[in-house]
Amino acid sequence: MELLAVLLQVAADLAPYAKMGAGMGAGIAAIGAGIGIGQIGKGAVESIARQPEAVGDIRSNMIVAAALIEGVAFFAIVVCLLIVFL
Repeated sequence: MELLAVLLQVAADLAPYAKMGAGMGAGIAAIGAGIGIGQIGKGAVESIARQPEAVGDIRSNMIVAAALIEGVAFFAIVVCLLIVFL
């Protein structure tokens, strides 16, 4: 029983650090998503420049990949914000 009390006290003492880390994690997730989508756009523009006849396929694949990255980044930001506010 004493171990549980000690663990709860340690968790309460470290809560400010967890909130700071969650805030930094949300920022890193947003920056990472921006970099990833930028790389997708760069690759798509280069591909379209090389093969203009494949513009439809390249654009649709780019949109799907960007949506997946946005979904993962949104999930990471929501988890970080839940840590901050709970």
